[in-house]
Amino acid sequence: MSPSKTPAETLQVSGHEVRISSPDKVVFPEPGLTKLDVVRYYLAVADGALRGAGGRPMVLKRFPKGIDAEPFFQKRVPENHPDFIDTATLQYASGTSAEEAVIRDAAGLAWIVNLGCLDLNPHPVRAEDLDRPDELRIDLDPMPGVDWSQIVDVAFVAREVLDDVGLVGWPKTSGSRGMHILVRIAPQWDYKQVRLAAETLAREVENRAPGLATARWWKEERGESVFVDFNQNAKDRTVASAYSIRPLPDARVSTPLDWDEVRGRRPEEFTVLTVPERFAEVGDPHAGIDDAGGTLDGLLRLAEELGPAEKPPRAGGADGRRQSTMPLIEVARTKTKPEALDALEEWKARYPSVTEQLHPADVLVDGMRGSSSLWYRVRVNLQHVPEAERPPQEELVADYDPWAGKTWPGRPES
Repeated sequence: MSPSKTPAETLQVSGHEVRISSPDKVVFPEPGLTKLDVVRYYLAVADGALRGAGGRPMVLKRFPKGIDAEPFFQKRVPENHPDFIDTATLQYASGTSAEEAVIRDAAGLAWIVNLGCLDLNPHPVRAEDLDRPDELRIDLDPMPGVDWSQIVDVAFVAREVLDDVGLVGWPKTSGSRGMHILVRIAPQWDYKQVRLAAETLAREVENRAPGLATARWWKEERGESVFVDFNQNAKDRTVASAYSIRPLPDARVSTPLDWDEVRGRRPEEFTVLTVPERFAEVGDPHAGIDDAGGTLDGLLRLAEELGPAEKPPRAGGADGRRQSTMPLIEVARTKTKPEALDALEEWKARYPSVTEQLHPADVLVDGMRGSSSLWYRVRVNLQHVPEAERPPQEELVADYDPWAGKTWPGRPES
């Protein structure tokens, strides 16, 4: 967000005063949207946004330096939060805990935007029951080279599987390249069971649409397919909820759809400038989601029928880490995505003949979660390059250490 010295503005929202600092600060330069514009957007779609994020503990993903800089992730609610912000203390798999923010009304939406948040990242549990999710999340994540029509085809296969096990799926654009399908469930199963159910669904989608969809966890093994990302149901994971603004130049929005819209609409249609009018005209396509809670019994029975998922080999590395079955080389580790892309171009310039033989899905640029922010890893899968022509693993073009200066019990000394 660009610097601004404009005075703060106080809004009356849901019976509360919410102070918006630097309201004229430009957040999205391309459409010219300011911080106050972002607040007003969320107020316009508050009913829908709260249906997705209200009453749930959330991670605060803050963009204090704007959308072109990496955000930082804040689990703990600020100490000076107003009294209309509830909290819930989550226990993480790492053994740590965090008192996280829980918003209940439109004032809460305005407050988190003032902190520099753009998208909403709630956990799949309610604050009243932190151990049993009431939402199963299907994230259809396309590999490079996959177009929207293939994502749509996979979404309808997922819907078919859900129908067969007695569940209702509610589709929405992810706000980026993919699609999410949300499934309300009774809060009767723990995280491990919910993740198993999601993995089972992903495997069944792959069985019904081989080549189009994959449940393979290791990215280099997926090819040009849609990954049905079941691991978004792991305990510590969050995803951008309905009506979240994504940090893309066009201020794109993760937008709920009716199933009869899925084939005819495109993600780029839904932005901060277009969604409020759509919301006012047609309402929220997910308005009935809370009345459609279902049971995981069918998916868990299917899990027993399919048997345990095949586990990839993990042996081979001197450090005990999994060794890929693919001919992977690592190119760079960087602090930001632009740096990662620059490093990739530098590597490509070294090996133009190799680059010509790569398929889109052979180039792997991954955002990796650090202690409080993302860093980026660049790898190249040489599976389509004849063995004699494959370049060796070399010194990284860039070698950023996201853990530099950080210590924790058991970490080896550098």
